[in-house]
Amino acid sequence: MKLTSILFIMLFVSANSFAQANDSLKSQFLKDWQRAKDYTKSYLDVTPAEKFGMRPNDSIRSFAEQMLHLAQGNVNLISTATGKDKIFGTRNLEKEKTTQTKDSVTYFVLASYDYAIEALKNFDATKMDSVVKRGTLAETRRAFLLKAFEHQTHHRGQCTIYIRMMGIKPPNERLF
Repeated sequence: MKLTSILFIMLFVSANSFAQANDSLKSQFLKDWQRAKDYTKSYLDVTPAEKFGMRPNDSIRSFAEQMLHLAQGNVNLISTATGKDKIFGTRNLEKEKTTQTKDSVTYFVLASYDYAIEALKNFDATKMDSVVKRGTLAETRRAFLLKAFEHQTHHRGQCTIYIRMMGIKPPNERLF
């Protein structure tokens, strides 16, 4: 009986610690997504409207297309991770001519960050390690959350090169 009680207490403490770790991770995700939104907005702000169509090479995306790709990635990956319905539907924003202006790009990018932040606020952190499918991938919700953040970081980083090629100093790094 004593051993059973001890095992039960250890299991309870372990489960409680696990839940606290997931809540802590969720809190960090929220901080990081808000920081990423502000940082990405500074990229949009520093880029002149007439340069949104700039592309360093015909075989890659324009600045506007990079940012719109980032926005759709935010929504698609966060939707997979949290189960929240997508806000852009099945549109391919980076291919639509009407989305390529500075005002449109800024709207869609910031809306994607607001979507991610809201989805994370409402996300049940106890589901962090449950597996979800997207196409042929089967990963934990945690993995999709991490990939979503990695994806937007990667495309914002690509835009650093575009901004430098425009002769503009990119925004300073924002690690915290």
